Amino acid sequence: MSSPIPSQDSRVAAAERTKIIADLTDAHATTLESLLAVLRSGSTSDQAARHVATDVAAAAMVALRAVSDLDRSLTEEPVARAFERLRDDLRPLVRFGDLDVQFIEPPVNGRALPGEVAHEARAIVRGAVLALVEQSGVAKVRVQWDCDGSNLLIRIRDDGPGDLTPEVPSVRQLSARVVALNGDLQVQATPGWGSEMAVSLPLDPPAASVVTEAAWGLSPREREVLALVASGARNKAIAAELLISENTVKFHVANLLRKVGASTRAELASLAH
Repeated sequence: MSSPIPSQDSRVAAAERTKIIADLTDAHATTLESLLAVLRSGSTSDQAARHVATDVAAAAMVALRAVSDLDRSLTEEPVARAFERLRDDLRPLVRFGDLDVQFIEPPVNGRALPGEVAHEARAIVRGAVLALVEQSGVAKVRVQWDCDGSNLLIRIRDDGPGDLTPEVPSVRQLSARVVALNGDLQVQATPGWGSEMAVSLPLDPPAASVVTEAAWGLSPREREVLALVASGARNKAIAAELLISENTVKFHVANLLRKVGASTRAELASLAH
């Protein structure tokens, strides 16, 4: 007999844990890159490098323990302040690394960002910068924010080889995160001139859909699979939970994508919520 469908509370809790883990991963990656930049700096003495590395690590610990972001979905943040916080996040890479990060300021009178959008936008930019510097030959990155009144528009460009594609694993992860926010991510690469990521994040929540779960015509098993997908579970975990094969899970997920009208697993999870 199959396991019962997880309760709404447990699904929400699991989704929140997934988001927290993703945020912590981005923060840890940025901190580690910053520490490496400090320790590798040829212009800093060993004593100074240890001092700065200690400060970076201490600041990261404070940030991780802070609870200010817990209410981010209930607050708004001026776009200029949100951008300044992004500069602070990336400051160690700019100061001690070989990377030259150029910041193009957003309009100071732009629309305030919902707290959730501001938080996710900073995480997305951190991930994008890390994805770009994974390429060889990247010395400069330009980060630009703008707002058209309805969307936060982000552009991150490098001076690398110009061969970045949407299929790079780190870019796929970013794309899934953007899609989960009902946004859009495009990658444009010009050989010899560099690569650019263009991200658009809506500032307003999507209009409530008139389509209900019942209208999707899901079978009981498909509803079980959908609930587990929405919780962040992967195919192997879903198969173990429902006592079915991974191939059967893939079959159900494919049917769900078709019935719900989603193009990606992240979008499917977002619609389920």
